[in-house]
Order: sequence, then C-alpha cells, then structure tokens
Amino acid sequence: MAPTPTGINVIIVGAGFGGLTAAIECHRQGHNVTIYENFPALKTLGDIISFGANGGRIFARWADGAIARKLRSLCIDLTDYGFRIHKYDTGEVVYHQPTPPQREEAPVFNGHRGELHEVVFNYARDELGIPIHLGQHVDEYFETEDKAGIVLKSGERVEADIVIGADGVRSKARELVLGYVDKPKSSGYAVWRAWFSNKDMIADPRTKEFCENGDTFNGWIGPDVHFLFSTIKGGKDCCWVLTHKDEHDIDESWSFPGKLEDVYKVLEGWDPVCKAIVEKTPSLVDWKLVYRDPLPTWVSKHARILLLGDAAHPFLPTSAQGATQAMEDGVTIAVALKRGGKDGVPAAVRAHQELRYERVRAVQKTGESTRDRWHKTDWETVKQNPKSIEFPREDWIHGFDAEKYAEDNYDEAIKKLAIKQEPEEETAPLAAVPPAVVV
Repeated sequence: MAPTPTGINVIIVGAGFGGLTAAIECHRQGHNVTIYENFPALKTLGDIISFGANGGRIFARWADGAIARKLRSLCIDLTDYGFRIHKYDTGEVVYHQPTPPQREEAPVFNGHRGELHEVVFNYARDELGIPIHLGQHVDEYFETEDKAGIVLKSGERVEADIVIGADGVRSKARELVLGYVDKPKSSGYAVWRAWFSNKDMIADPRTKEFCENGDTFNGWIGPDVHFLFSTIKGGKDCCWVLTHKDEHDIDESWSFPGKLEDVYKVLEGWDPVCKAIVEKTPSLVDWKLVYRDPLPTWVSKHARILLLGDAAHPFLPTSAQGATQAMEDGVTIAVALKRGGKDGVPAAVRAHQELRYERVRAVQKTGESTRDRWHKTDWETVKQNPKSIEFPREDWIHGFDAEKYAEDNYDEAIKKLAIKQEPEEETAPLAAVPPAVVV
C-alpha cells in the first residue's frame, strides 16, 4: 500500500548505503526525495562489508523481503564453518565461534561492498523511481528558517525542506553545521585490504582447504595487529584485511595502493599460512583509519541540514557497525519527518538527533573495545577462557529495531527537547542502550 504523501521535500547528498537507505525510507514514509552523488557512474568497487541483524531488519522490510533475499544470495554463508580465531604465531585455533542462526526477519550480511551496493542502488532508482543525479559535485550547502539547499558545481541551486549530508567524512555540510572546518586525524591504525579469485589459492596445498569446502572465515590475532581472511561464494572469491599500527599524518587522502613487502614485514614471525595467503594477492589497498572528535551536534542552526552516517560519526571496522548505523540514521530521520509533518521539519530533525546520539556513541566505542581486546590479548586468560577472545555480538546492538524505536520514542524526544529549551533546566538524553530490543 502506498504511503500517505507528506509533502516534505528531501535532498540527500551521497548515494552510499546511508544515503540510499535514507532515500528508500523517506520514500516509504511518503516524502519526496532526490539524491545527488558526486561519482559520475556506479562502479562495483571495494571489498568485504558487514551488516548486523539490526541492518538486516531494515533490508528485510524492502520489497516484501525480496531485496534481503537477493543480498543473501551474494553473501558469505558461515552456518557450518563459523569464525575460527587463531593465535598469531602458532596458528592454533584458540576459539571456534559458532555462527548464530539466520533469521528471515533480521538476517546478517557479509559480502562484496560493490555488489551489495549495486542491489540497493538499483532498487532505489529502478524499482522505487527515486531520482539519483550522478556526477553532481556539491560546492555549498545553505539554509534559511524555511528552506535548505545545495549549490552544484554548475552553479545550479536546488532547494528543499531538508538537506541530508550523507557524503562521508569530508562532507561540506560539516562546515555549515559546525561553523568551522575540522580535519580528520589518524586513529593510529591502518588497514591493508584485498579481494581476489581463488585460482592461486586452490593450487597451493597450504591454502586450498580454504577454497574447497565452501565459505570460510578465519582470524589471526597478534600484538597490535589482526588479520582476517574470508572465502565467499562457495570458496570462489577470497578477501583479507590486516589492521596494524600506523602513525602517519592524514592529509588530503588516506587510501593508497599497498605494497606486499610492507605486509610481509608486519607478518614476520607469524603463522606461515598468513604469508601463503597474502603472497597470492594481485593488488591491495592501504587504507588509513581516521577518526573525528565527537561532534557537538549533527544539526545545523535552523535544523534544516542534517549530517548522517560517516559525515556525522565515522566508525572503526572492528565495530562491524559503520554502514548499519548509517542505515539506522536513515530510518530514524524518515520516521521523525513523518511524525513532525511539513510544518515541523526542524523539530523532527532535532528529535532525530535526540533519538540517535547516545546510541551511536555507545556503538562507536565497541569498535575501540574490540580492537583493544584483540590487540592487547592476554593469552593466559584466553587459555583459561577461550570465549574471551570472541567477536562480540551484543543483543542491545543487533536486536535493535530502529523504526520501532523511533516510532515509540518520538514523542518523548520532542518533550525532552522542549525541556532543554527552558532556562536553567537540564535533562538526560534518551538512553544510550535503548530498552527496545527484539530477540
């Protein structure tokens, strides 16, 4: 059934997972939405990306589950294999973490970023008819009390009731929202990433086991380093990521071609299987992990411009939640705009931040805690309690239903905002770990 039109006009800058989700969810809630994207054409680039069950619950509501089923067909299936965690030097499996059963209403996805993105992009553009303007560089954001808009490189000005900046950590919307330019900083870590076919892997007796028995997922944990290796599509494709210390300054770019000899240096003294995998890599990317200081706000002065996803809150890969949290953002603003109505857009935008801010910060911290758990492993503790080294899958994160939470708590968020605006009154934000958990 078609949603009731709200008459709210939404511009979204950026067609990544966060921007596309915001567009799809705004369409579901009856808003008029248009996307502007800098890239001139869709390219299936990248390597592995993960979506937790809290993201899967969002995908599962699209096209009566058809999109989720299409995504699952492209993703890794670890039902039988699980996640095998190795000690970095001996190679022994110290913990075999089982894979939770897939749930149709909240599936989990791990697949090639470009392939999954193409499915979502085509759904938004071709099935829902959402206008997506490619090759459109945004030079400027602007707002008044009544409108917001963007200025394209061509000089064209486009206006709407709200503009959502979903264009990553370098979003120009950040400058307008914050009132200053904040530069990215090094997190102290970088990641080498690679994706390649199994041709050489399967020909090598040392590595063929990873490609002959379906999908696999293995991790080697060492001091200030972890190496994750997956095979996917029944062992046909291979991908790995290696997180390591890196203190180089961040300037204009943080993604470079990587050098295998640099990887080999980090892996000296490691399980020889790791090098046997890496040496078959035709090319790799050296990706510096950046962070931003927590922003005081994601909302502009007149609350007509909103930062979403990485533009508001970049995540470390060890959270496995960056893209999923951007999706939760998209769901929440769409619900908030519906509840606020065309005359209540600024209140809805502020309510969105009230609903999201503490949860996002709490989930962000899990990226640091998981990284530190692995990089500072006490192997005696692991010997006594192997489960202590597992990758955490916490119910308060994965059981969360962003749409239900926004619907159930929107009125409370509006009340809290009203109280905050009263002089000499303070109130705590909505809970960082919302109780609305679906298990």
